[in-house]
Amino acid sequence: MIQESDNPRNALSIAVPAALALLSFMAYAQDTGPSASRPALSTGFRFAEMTGEELFANVCQGCHMPDAKGATGAGTYPSLAGNSNLEAGGYPVTVVVNGQRGMPRFGAMLSDDQVAAVVNYVRTHFGNNFSDAVTAEDVRTARR
Repeated sequence: MIQESDNPRNALSIAVPAALALLSFMAYAQDTGPSASRPALSTGFRFAEMTGEELFANVCQGCHMPDAKGATGAGTYPSLAGNSNLEAGGYPVTVVVNGQRGMPRFGAMLSDDQVAAVVNYVRTHFGNNFSDAVTAEDVRTARR
């Protein structure tokens, strides 16, 4: 008589998941972290990126597109390229921190330095040439 503990199917039902878990752990352990070709991505509630370029690439371009020209489809994502609304630095700060229409508020997920970095990046790239930089203090004041 074959006992349940001698059944090869029971042994496989334990061995296969254990082997998969071990292989997953080994693959994770070999990960060397971010590299120049693979930047760090944010995890959790706050964004890890610190430069304006990193923030735009990992946070903004999903909607505003890599060229910042926006998109239309399931929603409308305004163009940031050559946008005269960005002339006054306080406007994009307010929009990033508090959101506007379909754009979510990012104030709780970005530090004052991060907001200033991404706003300054957009205001000096994509055909925008607004050289009066926004500071972290400007962002702090706008949050009040």
